[in-house]
Amino acid sequence: MSRPVPEAAAAARAELADSDAHAFDRLAAAVLASARAPLGPVLRAQLPGTAGVRWLRQENLPPTARPAALTTAHWLSLYRCWSAEHRIAASGGPDGRRTGGRPSAHGHAPGALSIPRWGQ
Repeated sequence: MSRPVPEAAAAARAELADSDAHAFDRLAAAVLASARAPLGPVLRAQLPGTAGVRWLRQENLPPTARPAALTTAHWLSLYRCWSAEHRIAASGGPDGRRTGGRPSAHGHAPGALSIPRWGQ
């Protein structure tokens, strides 16, 4: 059984393009999963670093506000912030490659080789 979605969240979803609806549903489900929890900790779990705190300050909301207090404009703003952070985190390196992870087995960046000692 699914939880009812507040009218403000439903109105915000209706304003988004169809391509964004699935991502908005994921965000709304995560935020509304703990509808009685304050937004501060909920957003800390959804937005990396201090992005959640910055968003709350930008929207003049206290960290103790509940998800039910969000208006349609808040939901749209939160979705824009959330999707921007997730695009940055998921994009990888400058050419689309995945960055991070296990370093090269020989101790240098991928594609880089050390100068042989005997060649100096």
